[in-house]
Amino acid sequence: MKLEDLTIAIIGLGYVGLPLAIAFSKKRKVVGFDISIPRIKELNGGFDNTLEVSQADLNNANNLYFTNDLTDLKDANFYIVTVPTPIDSSNKPDLGPLISATRSIGSVLQKGDIVVYESTVYPGTTEEECVPVLEKISGLTFNDDFFVGYSPERINPGDKTRPLESIVKITSGSSKESGSLINDLYLSIISAGTHLASSIKIAEAAKVIENTQRDINIGLINELAIIFNLLNIDTEEVLEAAGTKWNFLPFRPGLVGGHCIGVDPYYLTYKAQSIGYEPELILAARKLNDGMAKYVSLELVKFMIGKDINIKDCNVLIMGLTFKENCPDIRNTKVLDIIKELSSLGMRVECHDPWVKDDIEHLDSSVNMVRDLKVNNYDAVILAVAHLEYVSMNPIDIRALCKKDGAIYDLKNIVHKNNSDLRL
Repeated sequence: MKLEDLTIAIIGLGYVGLPLAIAFSKKRKVVGFDISIPRIKELNGGFDNTLEVSQADLNNANNLYFTNDLTDLKDANFYIVTVPTPIDSSNKPDLGPLISATRSIGSVLQKGDIVVYESTVYPGTTEEECVPVLEKISGLTFNDDFFVGYSPERINPGDKTRPLESIVKITSGSSKESGSLINDLYLSIISAGTHLASSIKIAEAAKVIENTQRDINIGLINELAIIFNLLNIDTEEVLEAAGTKWNFLPFRPGLVGGHCIGVDPYYLTYKAQSIGYEPELILAARKLNDGMAKYVSLELVKFMIGKDINIKDCNVLIMGLTFKENCPDIRNTKVLDIIKELSSLGMRVECHDPWVKDDIEHLDSSVNMVRDLKVNNYDAVILAVAHLEYVSMNPIDIRALCKKDGAIYDLKNIVHKNNSDLRL
């Protein structure tokens, strides 16, 4: 098969799949497939609720067709899987969406086709979990009749300075020829270049350690913040001073949520445990980062008690609900954990976020979203997400939201330390 003969089908049109479909459609015909009928209707109407793609991009994507009908994939010969790979309530990998997408592809797979996975997985998943499903359903033979590859996604939601095309892409294939073709295809849209790994497992492992490394580094800084708080030392000033050394990494303390950093390490630890190794450092960082919401809640409660503020029935405002700034994604947001902690103590918690719509999917029913900021109404205000809207606010206006003895807890260094009562 030659590069010019490829017709692409993107399976999963979320934060990863949609920008990829748009990019490829500038070069060739692309079919965008998603099982969500509302999502397909939305995209056909020229709107992307993830805000990763503009209306203009959608309207100008003349070579891109959106569908939820598997029969529309019959002309495709190159499939790219970009479905979510979450964890379950026990922090174990949930390969359900991945295997479901694989079954769908298997039902339309033909001789000579290539299937590339971009979803984050543990090393070995593509060949050990997905390939057998493709073989069983299609009746075809792996590496004779069809080929697979792995090219991990590196999308950073909400980041407009590093679009898909400007991020180096790791590629891999199940054979030398398929690997070369997969690499050439991605190279046709990735101006930053590609890195062809020697095997699929190498590419899978590279992806899963990217966010594991970040998780461990943030865990270290979170622990330092806790220590410095006990020592009555300002963490941000310490980090600014240490940052004057050329090789000091610029990590900051905070909540670690989302569908990458807070999830990916569990894929690696699951695989490690399955081969008899207990990954102590990785799991320790996960435990520490997952516990930051409880730590923040406890610190606020202790401070309020110290100011003789009655905890039960007090009013608390949390500014920001998404897992990171300047994007509408609330998946695995740890702000929700703070809301639950404070609510369990009898506090009345309201949440404000200009990026979150009232009808957003998966919004917990216990979250009391408000659209207007009420002056002189809150016993405590938590600055949880550094949305541009909050960063640009006058600190005086933020303080005005509090009652006379109200507390401001700044988790993201949004205001100067003199304008907050607590901060990480």
